Amino acid sequence: MNTLARFLISFFLTSCVILIAVILGDYGAWYFSWLLGTGFMLLVAVSGAVLLDAQDEARRPARRG
Repeated sequence: MNTLARFLISFFLTSCVILIAVILGDYGAWYFSWLLGTGFMLLVAVSGAVLLDAQDEARRPARRG
């Protein structure tokens, strides 16, 4: 699947979530912020893992072959 298709699917799902949040009324903002917060926590965790992996790669001596 190419990048444009993934973007469009993500955009559609985000639009559905926002629509559901509007329908839920007063609780919608809470659920929306919960989803954003969860996504942000996942983003930070994955970024940390990538940085740790990059540090491990930098510490290893280069292989000659």
